[in-house]
Amino acid sequence: MTMKPIQVGLLGIGTVGSGVFNVLQRNQDEISRRAGRGIEIAMVADLDVERAKSVVGSKVQVVNDARAVIANPDIDIVIELIGGYGVAKALVLEAIAAGKHVVTANKALLAVHGTEIFAAASAKGVMVAFEAAVAGGIPIIKALREGLTANRIQWIAGIINGTTNFILSEMRDKGLDFDVVLKEAQRLGYAEADPTFDIEGVDAAHKATIMSAIAFGIPVQFDKAYVEGITKLGAADIKYAEQLGYRIKLLGITKRAEKGIELRVHPSLVPSKRLIANVEGAMNAVVVQGDAVGTTLYYGKGAGSEPTASAVIADLVDIARLHTADPEHRVPHLAFQPHTLTDAMGALPVLPMSEVVTSYYLRLRVADQAGVLAKVTGLLAEAGVSIDAVLQREADEVGGEGSTQTDLIILTHDTREGTMDAVIAQMQALPTVLAPITRIRKEELN
Repeated sequence: MTMKPIQVGLLGIGTVGSGVFNVLQRNQDEISRRAGRGIEIAMVADLDVERAKSVVGSKVQVVNDARAVIANPDIDIVIELIGGYGVAKALVLEAIAAGKHVVTANKALLAVHGTEIFAAASAKGVMVAFEAAVAGGIPIIKALREGLTANRIQWIAGIINGTTNFILSEMRDKGLDFDVVLKEAQRLGYAEADPTFDIEGVDAAHKATIMSAIAFGIPVQFDKAYVEGITKLGAADIKYAEQLGYRIKLLGITKRAEKGIELRVHPSLVPSKRLIANVEGAMNAVVVQGDAVGTTLYYGKGAGSEPTASAVIADLVDIARLHTADPEHRVPHLAFQPHTLTDAMGALPVLPMSEVVTSYYLRLRVADQAGVLAKVTGLLAEAGVSIDAVLQREADEVGGEGSTQTDLIILTHDTREGTMDAVIAQMQALPTVLAPITRIRKEELN
């Protein structure tokens, strides 16, 4: 006997919602063969009822109130595609309380309130699936939760925000500064009118927070993440990095260290020969290092209507398959059994940035006179920071003919960030250092 199709309610039918509807329609035979039963969108809530009707046609009930979907006893699964922390949080918790499974693409909500949401879902015996919340169409959550479950994950580094990667790719290709490229990205629709969440690194940090919880068995702790965006990067640094054999990428990094977990988002120099250094435009990529498997790489579209829909529908299929399974035997939301997460928190704190160990790129605008390099390298030596490479530009290359200033570029070996902060302050105080020092972290990813 075939089971009746599982009934789905959709909250929000914008870019992703319409993609979900269209892909589900187009591939429904294949999807039901995989799921073991049909999956039907029976009800849609959107404030713009007319637009919603133009997408789903007359067979699907369209309402302007999300709570009507949650209250409908025939709906088994609610897909939340509204976004943000406000109303979305209330609706997700209400859907759980009503005994509905939830599929969401809302990384902000899970990174900040995930602990509360997963606890509510566990108590109610329902699933919250969120493959679409990280890296769009790339199945990175499934890879971490299931495919790599045998591994002790050592680190994850990802290009997980398409807007910033597009901007950095353009800056590098055209030699332009950030502000110019941002305006162009907005004109082309790669950046929103208010791009703050993207360019300041917040969106990437939401995603890195979720991956870190799944990789290391800790609760989501967005408030502990170190977040730095790309707004201060100049074309000069991209060019110098290139000359030294590196590309600059905004990376979301989470790493198992001796004293805890690193969780940070910031621009990073990555060796040009690494695959991830060559991810251009709005594409996403995530590198995962596991003890048994070594390095694995996941690459694809991090946003867009149908790529994101691909992830949402994969979650729907999982729920359709497991709907009748005993809740104790499903894959846990954050990969580890929930009662083990709190223990891990004590053992694996998220480290403050001052405790993070990495290497650095420094650019100093200095007076073009004898002894400056010796003074700067002397301060680094005193602090126990060893130097990997030094690049000294000719003054006329930097400031034109007759210039009395030059750029000094230094790459360091691994050192503690707190140590680096102190030595940068000492170098900054030198009378021959003429502008704020640029510091960009360097990740070899080997």
